[in-house]
Amino acid sequence: QVHFVESGGGLVQPGGSLRLSCAASGFTLDYYAIGWFRQAPGKEREGVSCISSSDDSTYYADSVKGRFTTSRDNAKSTVYLQMNSLKPEDTAVYYCATTRTVYCVDPSRYDSETYYDYWGQGTQVTVSS
Repeated sequence: QVHFVESGGGLVQPGGSLRLSCAASGFTLDYYAIGWFRQAPGKEREGVSCISSSDDSTYYADSVKGRFTTSRDNAKSTVYLQMNSLKPEDTAVYYCATTRTVYCVDPSRYDSETYYDYWGQGTQVTVSS
């Protein structure tokens, strides 16, 4: 059964960094695009990034471009989200999920969430001084 476990969240000061991990099990990560989403209190879940498995193309929401980087290590069945220059507005629960294809659906699309499946339980990121 497909299963994702996110980890690496925590409390960090503004301007700090965190690296989130998304560990996959139950399928071969090599063949699937993996997206990151986040949900802040009182807000809808929004797309953050995606990395394809066809050519490792990456996509980012405008709000995180230049600060966040997603990468994958298929040998470890893990996808990462490196988050730098964190801001208080990055505070949210972060989730990973898959499109179940090799291709990403641009996470900045208003309906991107509907194309992703097998959501993990999320990891909390809090940016505060």
